[in-house]
Amino acid sequence: MTLIIVIAVLAVIVLWFISCQNSLVKADEFCNNSLKQINVQQVSRYDALKALVKLTKDYAAYEGETLEKVIAERKIVSAANPSVSDINANEAALGGVLARLVAVAERYPDLKANAQYTKTMDSVNKYEDNVRLARMTYNDTVTKYNNSVRMFPGSIVAGILGFPRRDYLAEDSSKTEYPEI
Repeated sequence: MTLIIVIAVLAVIVLWFISCQNSLVKADEFCNNSLKQINVQQVSRYDALKALVKLTKDYAAYEGETLEKVIAERKIVSAANPSVSDINANEAALGGVLARLVAVAERYPDLKANAQYTKTMDSVNKYEDNVRLARMTYNDTVTKYNNSVRMFPGSIVAGILGFPRRDYLAEDSSKTEYPEI
């Protein structure tokens, strides 16, 4: 009888352990997916910015060439497994290009009035929103994952199986307000 109770207790512990491991794997995959979604949105925004640079180049050759060089130097990371630092580096690079594009557009009112420019800038704004929402989703997902990894009893399984805490995406302190584009 004692042997049956011991086996039953061990079976319950093993099933609980497997359940915790599965939950941690699911939460980890949600984090990976969220991070990749940000990367996808950044690449789309990058493509829209390249189109804006081309339009800008048609209006102002010097500024267009300068922006093309900036984009060429700041290659977008579209790795299979982007890291938080990759995503933050992309944000900084894309933000710099966008700021320079807006400055050029301010100097050329005809450019701002161009229908193609307006349409392309609208798509950049859409991707800006998508990136912002994807970043928020990622940080929410990381919060849930980190809670699972740090809270008892899940912390025991996470420690045994090597599930580390995840970093949050840093908020750019210069972006206290959503930029007007």
